[in-house]
Amino acid sequence: MKTAFKFLAAAAAFSMVGGAAYAQTLKIGASLPLTGGFSVSGQKHQEGYGLCVDLINERGGILGREVELVVSDNRSDNATAISQYERFINVDGVEAVFGTFSSRLSFPVASLLARNGMVHALPAGGALGIYTQGHENIYYFQPNAAEYVGASVSALINDLIPEAERPQTAAVVSADDFFANGVWAGLLGEQVIDAADNSLVADLAPGYLAEAGIEVVYSERWPEEGFSDWLNLANSIKRSNAEMIIGLTASAEEAVQLTRALATVQAEAKLVYFSQGTQAEFSEGTGASGDGVLVHTSWHKDAPFESILGGEPFSNADFVAAYQEAYGAVPDEDAAIPFAVCQGIEQAITGVGSTDNAAMGDWLSSRTPDEPVRTILGRFNWDERGLPVDKPFLMTQWNGGNLQFVYPTNEFEGVSPLVYPKNGF
Repeated sequence: MKTAFKFLAAAAAFSMVGGAAYAQTLKIGASLPLTGGFSVSGQKHQEGYGLCVDLINERGGILGREVELVVSDNRSDNATAISQYERFINVDGVEAVFGTFSSRLSFPVASLLARNGMVHALPAGGALGIYTQGHENIYYFQPNAAEYVGASVSALINDLIPEAERPQTAAVVSADDFFANGVWAGLLGEQVIDAADNSLVADLAPGYLAEAGIEVVYSERWPEEGFSDWLNLANSIKRSNAEMIIGLTASAEEAVQLTRALATVQAEAKLVYFSQGTQAEFSEGTGASGDGVLVHTSWHKDAPFESILGGEPFSNADFVAAYQEAYGAVPDEDAAIPFAVCQGIEQAITGVGSTDNAAMGDWLSSRTPDEPVRTILGRFNWDERGLPVDKPFLMTQWNGGNLQFVYPTNEFEGVSPLVYPKNGF
């Protein structure tokens, strides 16, 4: 397999494809947080995009053209991400783009790409407010917006835990982060306000926790940048005597720090759910303390999704094998989600026979349950906002250093039993 991040020289020669003149290479741009606070996920997004592009090129490229992946490091900074996408479009001459990581970066980038008429396929950017700005040709490649993640958490509790044994109280702590705030709003039943004009986007009352009969006895947010007082936060959680601990972190590293602090103060809870932590780095950083922690996810290696790549069938198992060959490790969702974005863009270009972004957007918008985009995350079609239709999150749990797929139980074979209660850290 070619190196996943081979950057091709721009070709001077032109050829005729579909009746129009094109450069030999098809440039696709992606601004990613390869350094800074989101770097762990950003680097894996680069791997996912790079692997997909390499495999497409091995299969003959897109419309017979070799794909050149142009990646820039936005350093986890909004202004840098915006300027890099501007450069991709106005200087580098990309014909399509892949989205960046995080809601905080994706929100301003969405406005820029909409102004330039580009299809915006997002691997990460679940805050509902991104999809209520009226942008056309925006498509989210995860199961649902952040505000609705709580539906999967609540469903797991109702379906897998006997009523008499369910947690009755919860401590909810969160980074003051775009995505984490969205999950918070859904769980606690708050209003979602449009950041652009302060209008009401959605009223989520009473919230998923209240609907599940769980009382919030402690809640706290920490600053998005520079927070380090994990032990005091953990002690406050412990003193609340909450039976369920919910940690809405902005990164896997924050999830590690919170878990370590909870272990240090010997906190106890029946159930623990984090919004981040599917990465191997979480297990490596927490060890046995991370056992029993639930994390929602868009992808799991054991989910038998069948997709298309280069016009050929491509299974989830094929992706795992290709990733292991390229990088010597088992992939997690931070690599799988961008891979799915790449599949979607390839299918859109192939579907319309060109890189006309307006036509690509029309093609993506016209997908249906019977004629979806087919990816290693499953099948996708979207509503008028750009959010997937009828795609619940998967729920996973760390046990013995393995991230086990535990819910829903009726989707696939190979579901592991929920370990409950957790009984401390």
